[in-house]
Amino acid sequence: MALNRLERLLAWALRGFMGMLFTIFKMIAAVREPERSARLPPITNPLLKVPAMRLARMIRRREVTSVEVVQAYIDRIQEVNPLINAMVKDRFSAALQEAVQVDKLIEEETGGEDVLEDRLPLLGVPITVKESFCLQGMPNSTGLISRKGLISTNDAPSVALLKRAGGIPLGVTNCSELCMWLESHNNIYGITCNPYDFGRIAGGSSGGEGSILGAGASVIGVGSDIGGSIRMPCFFNGIFGHKPTPGIVSNEGQHPPPSGQQPGFISTGPMCRYAEDLLPMLKIMAGPNAERLPLSSEVDLKRLKFFSIPHDNGSALVSPVDSQLLQAQRRVVEKLEADLGVEVQELRLPQLKHSFQIWGMMMSSPDKDGKPPTTFAELMADNGNKVWPLWELFKWVFRCSSHTLAAIGLAVAEMLQSNKPSPFILQQKESLQKEIEELLGTNGVLLYPSHPHLAPKHHHPLFTPFNFSYTAIFNILGLPVSQCPVGLSFEGLPLGVQVVAGKMQDHLCLATAQFLEKAFGGWREPGSSEASKTT
Repeated sequence: MALNRLERLLAWALRGFMGMLFTIFKMIAAVREPERSARLPPITNPLLKVPAMRLARMIRRREVTSVEVVQAYIDRIQEVNPLINAMVKDRFSAALQEAVQVDKLIEEETGGEDVLEDRLPLLGVPITVKESFCLQGMPNSTGLISRKGLISTNDAPSVALLKRAGGIPLGVTNCSELCMWLESHNNIYGITCNPYDFGRIAGGSSGGEGSILGAGASVIGVGSDIGGSIRMPCFFNGIFGHKPTPGIVSNEGQHPPPSGQQPGFISTGPMCRYAEDLLPMLKIMAGPNAERLPLSSEVDLKRLKFFSIPHDNGSALVSPVDSQLLQAQRRVVEKLEADLGVEVQELRLPQLKHSFQIWGMMMSSPDKDGKPPTTFAELMADNGNKVWPLWELFKWVFRCSSHTLAAIGLAVAEMLQSNKPSPFILQQKESLQKEIEELLGTNGVLLYPSHPHLAPKHHHPLFTPFNFSYTAIFNILGLPVSQCPVGLSFEGLPLGVQVVAGKMQDHLCLATAQFLEKAFGGWREPGSSEASKTT
């Protein structure tokens, strides 16, 4: 992991420069620290601690009504949302009406529970949806002021499949402006807080989903991921998430649409508090494409090959991995070896130190017809007046811009970068792709840190902008990844690890996730006595 002298000098210079910028930012932005004493109220309704598929079974068996479950989640959202600002628009009245219809359907069903389970596996279970997805009757602004007031007239395919399976949407949740930043903050809905510490980020771009789930105010939700937008919020909020193999779940019906080569990097997937819900959710969201994956195959973890990579081999652009995260990953390795009798091989892949450069180059690459991707400034303009990134930055200093600093910074960085692909970086990407695919094959699982830091404080990612490369590299490699919580830090913040498998081997990630949930306790209620026990 050691950097050479030049790289150390670059890292010191970069951190010093970013520290100076952060000082200036705090002066201009007048950052206000949250109250340290504030914490989430405890969960009192036991229905809020039941996995989604078990809730569906209880509803089918008339052990509880859908109305009771939906009302329990509405009550929890109303209790915690003023503290975390995760749900930005609700549809509570419509959801309760739909729950009434579900209970009526169950009363009138004559075919038995099995018929209902086969046709409607999520019948009566509440769900939440990232605001960037179309959900009929709900806003679809993606935090862009020019799209404020835009209401979806239909459902994104992944959302429609969940509704068709019996899921009842409660509302839509916050995201970063145009879904391209790791903090969910925009000038329509404001900033979303982490349920474990309101002074820290919930992640992005699916941070509203991460926060509402982590707070125990939702049980399953929908996210999207082009650089870690499912996995980082899941990590920071102590929940499970899965970035499927690309092309398995439809990415249609969300804004902004991917362009250039980006459709091959983005994945829509499930986010949930309980690992057992990942696989059935993926089956539902994939629709007919679920048949392309061996999701029904039984996985014998003792017969898998396990690998662990503790860091990216030392990028000067990226922060070193926090010692508590390194220790947590070592504990996972020890648990796998002790319980399964496997040998986990520790690896170093030097190409990983170029993860950010690989992601940036591929994200800006043209499609097969030579058409370049839509620029971020064009997305900010949203077919309106042209956006000049440097002018927007000047306006932001005087609080006159309608855009967040993160969005402006991305547009400025894009404007300054070279459009000419680097032969060296391309070679690193191809070499890494070949090596990791040969390594994993059809029976390999890789452990990799979720992020260099525990959940950062609000706005701090502006000054460590390359740290998301720990998740982003797997978008470019096209591999399925499950994000798994593995306990809490000394500060009471979630620890986690990424579980990676070969292409189309999503079932291996999901089986490992269930093992890790049993081994390390999975999601822990923020602020509870259970959460205060560090692993």
